[in-house]
Amino acid sequence: MKVMHIHFGKEGGAERFFVNLVNALSDRGVEQRMLIRPDRSWKKDVESCGTVYEGIFRRISLSRFVLSARMRGILKEFQPDVIMTWQLRASRFMPNYNKARRISRLGDYPEHLGYYTNSQTLVCITPDIAAKVREFGWTGGVEVIANFTRSTPSAPISRDALQTPENAFVVMAMGRFVKRKGFDVIIRAMAKVENTHLWLLGDGPERENLEALTDQLGLRDRVRFAGWQTNAYPYLAAADAFAITSLHEPLGNVCLEGWGAGKPTISSRAEGPSWVMTDGEDAVMTDCGDVDGLAKAIMRLRDDPALREHLKNGGWRTLRERFSEEAITNAYLRLFETGSSAP
Repeated sequence: MKVMHIHFGKEGGAERFFVNLVNALSDRGVEQRMLIRPDRSWKKDVESCGTVYEGIFRRISLSRFVLSARMRGILKEFQPDVIMTWQLRASRFMPNYNKARRISRLGDYPEHLGYYTNSQTLVCITPDIAAKVREFGWTGGVEVIANFTRSTPSAPISRDALQTPENAFVVMAMGRFVKRKGFDVIIRAMAKVENTHLWLLGDGPERENLEALTDQLGLRDRVRFAGWQTNAYPYLAAADAFAITSLHEPLGNVCLEGWGAGKPTISSRAEGPSWVMTDGEDAVMTDCGDVDGLAKAIMRLRDDPALREHLKNGGWRTLRERFSEEAITNAYLRLFETGSSAP
């Protein structure tokens, strides 16, 4: 089996899952090649899995013609069985290559289907996204295949690195700093919670606003901005709880990261978490944007070790039963081989 991946994403959960799946497929003997943007921090994490090409695709630039010619040469030499595109920009670049199954992965709700003209099958990470695709009139193949996390035991970072007391209760959240992720909600919640510290891992256009809000609320001594981290697990290992505060979240890999690290999780009731998580069993769930509700959830976890242990065990169970690496990788292999992910 030979798979050609096209991924023009930057840094985020989609990229973490790309790394996870490419490595899982490599472990199963799949021959792979990858076309990605130049200078990605995660390139080193996939180089052992196959040849990596770097290029930039811009619709209004002559570079797209150069890249298209380059892709034709790669396809002629590699002759893949499958071409898989990741995210919108890559899907616009999907070649009309009839010798391979042409699959596009949707990690978010599409605004329209114009980007998928050359795709035969759309992989949707939640049933809601699949329903939206059908609502738009898509007549090609549709498969629902979720994400998995490839967590590995990690030694915790020293809390001294983030100027955090050893005896503090630490909540961690991570992702791209954009408004839809709701990081301002958890910063505001922290103003209502004493004796608790917050670590924020990530970067993005809202960082300056988030830091200004932290200063405005007088929280600089308890809120730490750790920047973008390719490997977040040492930070998770040193934290006490994990929080997802998204106002809109189809099914980011972030939904599974806390469980993979064995951390009790608090989550907003965004679309993806609401499908994945069960309140009181594997997460404490709050309404999107509810500052008071989030503050109360943080205090519940801080003050109830038994609840933390219960949620930790529930998270492991959900990962094992619904989102294991083996099950998700098998679904992709079936799709690559037969055109269907159904067993």
